[in-house]
Amino acid sequence: MAKARQIVKRLKAVRNIRKITRTMELIATARFKRAMDRATEAEAYTRKISEIVADLSQLELEFTHPLLKAHDTEDNAVLLIITSNRGFAGGYNASVIREAQQRIREAKAAGQNLSVEVSGKRGINFLKFQKQPVDRTYRHFEDKPAFDEVDELAARYVESYVRGKIDRLDVAYMKLVSASRQVPICERLLPVGTLAGADRRVEETNGRRIEYEFLPSAREILEEIVPAAFKARLFKCFLDAAVSEQIFRMVAMKGATENAQEMISNLSQRYNRARQQQITSELAEVIGGAAALE
Repeated sequence: MAKARQIVKRLKAVRNIRKITRTMELIATARFKRAMDRATEAEAYTRKISEIVADLSQLELEFTHPLLKAHDTEDNAVLLIITSNRGFAGGYNASVIREAQQRIREAKAAGQNLSVEVSGKRGINFLKFQKQPVDRTYRHFEDKPAFDEVDELAARYVESYVRGKIDRLDVAYMKLVSASRQVPICERLLPVGTLAGADRRVEETNGRRIEYEFLPSAREILEEIVPAAFKARLFKCFLDAAVSEQIFRMVAMKGATENAQEMISNLSQRYNRARQQQITSELAEVIGGAAALE
């Protein structure tokens, strides 16, 4: 009887866990749909403005924008790591941190002064546990990052790069390729020339030179469009990370729910066998007692 009671208690606990994981799966699904819509809307704008910057970077203009020019050295670099504030997302954070650690090792080998900045409590706690020095931390970027928040961060990077305080900016995050494929990546965003994809753009246009007419002037347009392209790209990184986080959480919670259901089936079978043995034992005692009275 005691064994059956233990199984019943465990069954109750597993059923409660299944309810929790199923609820978290549904919440992650709803958040994924909203985040995916925002990322899709930003994708077209980000791609087009990057293509324009790629085209402009290939033109033989008398001047250029500071963000398009690589510095002579890369002694001072910044690495921004985008992780999540919450857990239960499978290998999402571990994959991003692995890419970041590879970049940190490369910077040490090259003798670069690397400033590490981390967004998300999971990444902050991990690097703190690893005793990795972190210069800045951000905990306010949730599953719905606002452009104004990213714009403030991007403006600081732009100012630092133009003034020569930093020579390079890399972002480690989970890149959204499609709803079924996400790739952890450490991508260079500054100088902007490396992000514009000029070589790919030349292939797409079959080597044809694209002619532009500038109004009011090429200088004024470059001063506006180049920082805008960088800010849009950085914002897209946060959007991709938000969508990928919900996808990983959906998959993790779906797997946990299925495992809980399998455990419930196994425990139910064990309970039925234990109950059957108990009933058989009780019947044997009754029959034995009746035989003794005869």
